[in-house]
Amino acid sequence: KSAYAFALGSIAGAVGAFSIYPIDLVKTRMQNQRSAVPGELLYKNSIHCFKTVFRTEGIRGLYSGLGPQLIGVAPEKAIKLTVNDLVRHLMTTSDGSIPIWGEIMAGCMAGGSQVIFTNPLEIVKIRLQVQGEAGANAPRQGAVAIVRSLGLRGLYKGAGACLLRDIPFSGIYFTAYAHLKKDYFGESPSKPLTMTELLMAGAMAGMPAAYLTTPADVIKTRLQVEARKGQTQYHGMMDAARKIYKEEGFKAFFKGGPARIFRSSPQFGVTLMTYEFLQGAVPFPWSSDAV
Repeated sequence: KSAYAFALGSIAGAVGAFSIYPIDLVKTRMQNQRSAVPGELLYKNSIHCFKTVFRTEGIRGLYSGLGPQLIGVAPEKAIKLTVNDLVRHLMTTSDGSIPIWGEIMAGCMAGGSQVIFTNPLEIVKIRLQVQGEAGANAPRQGAVAIVRSLGLRGLYKGAGACLLRDIPFSGIYFTAYAHLKKDYFGESPSKPLTMTELLMAGAMAGMPAAYLTTPADVIKTRLQVEARKGQTQYHGMMDAARKIYKEEGFKAFFKGGPARIFRSSPQFGVTLMTYEFLQGAVPFPWSSDAV
């Protein structure tokens, strides 16, 4: 059954990631702006960033780095959804309920379990996403060249910040999603939710999870992007946090926050809606419902 859940999670994750990928690229570029002076900023806001990338780099620019994202989304979403389901099952009491601490633990474990697989692909994706800022004539590296230049150790740069982002994100997200389905939309064995309700529950759960973990995401992005000449360089999470605060102020920790909400909410909404749709459309072959 774990293989079944993994396969459905992989498909659902790919659908969700592709549907909002340009927003992810905008989020990365907004977070990597290393200045607080308006005249030194390449982008005024997320919408200006989107328009600038589309005008100067075209539709291909908005999807730069998509390959590693699609490769990484299968293990990321599949592992996350599978671990969450598994731990929730283990935490379920004899009366069918799950204590709130069990729900949070399931989400946190789901978020932490994916990083070993996804951090290498995410750092490659991020470096591909920001290459277009150097100009059309600037030399560019492909994904394979980036992997070779980083080496095994370099592929896990920013992994600590990635854990700091993903563990609380999933703890908040999956707990909120489960309660929104049950307590707000009234899901029960006799009342399955519609696709619209599932999408709304997923999107609503993603909003607080995405925004509250934006500071860790900003630090992760700064650590994983290769600093260009004249840009501030960071040596670990605490060094990055100190320098960002000193040079750009507290607001810098929430750069790309709106784009992160508009990325995470619909992405996870589409992902979970697709996952649950597939569970109904392609039931587990050995379950009693499929017989």
